[in-house]
Amino acid sequence: MNKSGINITRHACLYETAPAYVTDQPNFLNSAVRAVTKLGPHELLAVLKQIEKDMGRFGGIRYGPRPIDLDILFYGKFKVHSDILTIPHERIWERPFVMAPLMDLLGSSADCDTVTCWHSFSLLSGGLLEVWEKMGGESLIGKEGMKRVLPIKSGLWDWSQRTSVMGILNVTPDSFSDGGKFVSVEAAVTQARLMISEGADMIDIGAQSTRPMASRISAEEELDRLMPVLEAVAGMPEAEGKLISVDSFYSKVASEAVSKGAHLVNDVSAGQLDSNMLRVVAGLRVPYIAMHMRGEPHTMQNSENLQYDDVCKQVASEIYSRVKDVELSGIPAWRVIIDPGIGFSKKTEHDLDILVGLPNIRAEIARKSFGVSHAPMLIGPSRKKFLGHICSRIAADERDPATIACVTAGVLGGANIVRVHNVRDNADSVKVCDAMLKQRSTKNLS
Repeated sequence: MNKSGINITRHACLYETAPAYVTDQPNFLNSAVRAVTKLGPHELLAVLKQIEKDMGRFGGIRYGPRPIDLDILFYGKFKVHSDILTIPHERIWERPFVMAPLMDLLGSSADCDTVTCWHSFSLLSGGLLEVWEKMGGESLIGKEGMKRVLPIKSGLWDWSQRTSVMGILNVTPDSFSDGGKFVSVEAAVTQARLMISEGADMIDIGAQSTRPMASRISAEEELDRLMPVLEAVAGMPEAEGKLISVDSFYSKVASEAVSKGAHLVNDVSAGQLDSNMLRVVAGLRVPYIAMHMRGEPHTMQNSENLQYDDVCKQVASEIYSRVKDVELSGIPAWRVIIDPGIGFSKKTEHDLDILVGLPNIRAEIARKSFGVSHAPMLIGPSRKKFLGHICSRIAADERDPATIACVTAGVLGGANIVRVHNVRDNADSVKVCDAMLKQRSTKNLS
């Protein structure tokens, strides 16, 4: 579409849905995009039909199996009625699998007159929001054969089913908690094997320290540390079915790591420390973790970067701004994981506000984009310095009980991935939290 004069500016989540009308066929994937184009409505339709043809769509029975189906839901503020095109799309109002991704392109606050016009087309005083709520709204997700998914590795990940545990593997000499412990391939593989045996769903391998005041090393030095460990971990039989993440803000490192077996990229800078990162990750077609941080590790704790009036509101706004850049660079929102950056350019009180305010962060993002607000959220409080301040624990490895408390609060507040050093104990915490959330959901349904 981008190559055809249709410049995509926003993406919905990706939904796996049961087939409609003709049910004897595989599940569908549904999404929606907002875009800007100089093409007229009928020109746009012709371009979309050509894209369908180029991707292998020919004839077939109505609503039957097909590789792709592209529809125009809205076209600016205009209504169109011709023999071949009706806008707004006449069946928007009856299809939850269309309404769900359409809602993702909106926010709770209309961002322009065009969106206000789209709401008016619904003929309900509450606009599209009311249409969606009358259908069942968010309660439909996970039911009726419709769930949000993220393409990863060779499958689709439904992150709502349970919280994932990401084990931290630092192959650095200077990380704040375990620097120097796992720099050899043998030690790193042993640690990765231990974390997997204790319940890790993902292993996040980092070869550059991002602790406060850390000095930056080059991409080449980072690769020298990273690649032997990454290749060894990716080749472990125990890693089958697990996900490997590379923790780097360098595009060159991300590209090399994915070519050798990494499944996702974890960037503490959300693209701010390497101008090529977003373009490169878009080409890699892997999930991207975009974390909130001001400045860089060497400057993130200076007085200017620690100024907040409302930390949850400002973190949400700044995350949304970064994800907007991510989308414009060609990474669809359905491949993005967000991280509020606990311990990065934050004081102790800021970290605590974030931990208890995760729902507020999502709600603030939802003012601008429901889709981004629904993204999987990762939190990484493990052994951070603010826990040492609160609990008077100078040694980082004495902060595991405090970490478990943070993980518990975070999961109950809506976190989907927890990034931790101590996998065993935090995995137990996550299991209990997930059981509590499932029980609460069951009670609400009854």
